[in-house]
Amino acid sequence: MQNSSLPTVKSKGIYLLPNLLTTAGLFSGFYAVIASMNGRFEAAAIAIFVAMIFDGLDGRMARLTNTQSAFGAEYDSMADMVSFGMAPALIAYNWALQDIGKIGWLAAFIYCAGAALRLARFNTQVGIADKRYFQGLASPAAAAIVAGSVWVGQDYDIAGKDVSWLFALITAVTGLLMVSNFRYASFKEIDWRGRVNFIVMLLVVAVFVVVSVDPALILCCLFYIYACSGPVMTFRHVDKLKVSDVIGDTDIEDEPQTSQSHSEPRDK
Repeated sequence: MQNSSLPTVKSKGIYLLPNLLTTAGLFSGFYAVIASMNGRFEAAAIAIFVAMIFDGLDGRMARLTNTQSAFGAEYDSMADMVSFGMAPALIAYNWALQDIGKIGWLAAFIYCAGAALRLARFNTQVGIADKRYFQGLASPAAAAIVAGSVWVGQDYDIAGKDVSWLFALITAVTGLLMVSNFRYASFKEIDWRGRVNFIVMLLVVAVFVVVSVDPALILCCLFYIYACSGPVMTFRHVDKLKVSDVIGDTDIEDEPQTSQSHSEPRDK
């Protein structure tokens, strides 16, 4: 006779669907590195944007299907470091920065280190930071700036070696923006499940049409504008600019929010 009082063994495993999307994003980032090593820079840049799509889907899917987990959150961060940290840095180096020696790989390293620090800071502030804003440029947006610039260069037959110094500056500054204290809109307060006016849907269609005219140039310009919005937003909301408004540690005084683990879009 079996003893019914024995404790029930909790089943172990990982949720398939959200982690499958995370793996797809990781694969896109890895593919981007391989493509850039083979000189296929346009494909590499597009792969970064594909990784951004999967990164936006995995957290939302976990929330919708109630499959949040600590494993998923950590796996997501590791995948993002590859897709939005290492991959853009290597694409930048292979496309333009290797021709200027140490300055080139140092610019790529600044970007890579900035992405790592940005992800680490984001993970430590989950649940206490103001959800309306990102502190520093989110790593997917930073990756889009680097990848978008390469994509535009390929579309307009611009050789990377001809813009090496400019691109080194762009890469390094993008890395520094990730670890800055500039406030960027997170768009997390938008109610994606709410009702909207029919005109709004027409505007959404119009946006897709405009982007399709020249995806590389338009997407690149949009992310450059977003990168510039952080300093502009910060300068407009402070009476007297201090060093702590730009870089350094800041005290977070917002009320603690519910802890999350892979339950929200983790746009780092």
